[in-house]
Amino acid sequence: MTMRAKCPRCGKGRLFDGFLAVAKTCPRCGLDYAEFDTGDGAAVFIILIAGFVIVGAVLYVEVHYQPPYWVHAVIWLPLAILLPLLLLRPFKSWLIAQQYKHKAREGRLDK
Repeated sequence: MTMRAKCPRCGKGRLFDGFLAVAKTCPRCGLDYAEFDTGDGAAVFIILIAGFVIVGAVLYVEVHYQPPYWVHAVIWLPLAILLPLLLLRPFKSWLIAQQYKHKAREGRLDK
């Protein structure tokens, strides 16, 4: 349910209005999504994960096959664009589901 961009409470309502824009509430159960904020967390993790995968693959191909630079460009540029785009939405929905599951809230100082 978490990776399918569904509501973390009911598992049926959609989580996003657009590609990455989180909806205001769940259309099924009415859960207010305003309390969840992933910020740039999903993007940072995806950059690190995609960078690790792509750089490792580039180094492997270069060491073992030594193709010309244009082959690298044809292979790795589309992958560098598609991999983060494919991973970002599921990872953002996973972070929101984890915030819901663990009842994460904004930090507060008790007075």
